[in-house]
Amino acid sequence: MNITIRAEQEQDVSSIRHVTQAAFATAKHASGTEAHIVGALRAAGVLTISLVAECNGEVVGHVAVSPVQVSDGARGWFGFGPVSVLPEYQRQGVGTRLIGSALDALRRAGAQGCVLVGDPTYYERFGFNTVPDLTLPDVPPEYFQALKFGTRFPVGSVTFHEAFAAQG
Repeated sequence: MNITIRAEQEQDVSSIRHVTQAAFATAKHASGTEAHIVGALRAAGVLTISLVAECNGEVVGHVAVSPVQVSDGARGWFGFGPVSVLPEYQRQGVGTRLIGSALDALRRAGAQGCVLVGDPTYYERFGFNTVPDLTLPDVPPEYFQALKFGTRFPVGSVTFHEAFAAQG
C-alpha cells in the first residue's frame, strides 16, 4: 500500500471530516464529537500540526495536534489527537505512520512534549506513559498519557483547548 503523509491542505477539510466520523463511528470510547473538535480547532487557528495520510489520491487518515496548558506553567506542551483512519485502512500501519510523522514534527519544532487520551496498550509503543504528577480532570489516569521531548515532565493539571468541548 502506497501511503503518503503530508500537511493538511484547504481542499482536505471535508475529507478529514469524513475520515474522522467514519473512524470513530464504532469506536468503544468515542464521544461522537471528534470531527467537531477538529473543525473547532481549525476554526480557532490552533491546529499546530494537521497531517493527512493519502492513498491513491484519497485521504484515508488524519492526525491533529494542538497546544495545551499545564497548571505549573510549563510551555511547549501539546495535545495529540484525534487520530483517525478510515476503518478499511485500520491495522495496516496508517495510524502508526501518522503518529510517527506528527511526533517527528513536534520534535523538530522544539516542543517539550505532548499528552493524549487513548488506549495505553496502543500508545506505549510510541513512548507514551502515564505520569502520576500530570493529570487530566475527569479522565481515568491510565488513559491519560504523556511523552516528553525535553528534560522533564511538568507537574500539575492539563487543560486542552476549549475546542475539545465542541458539540457540533
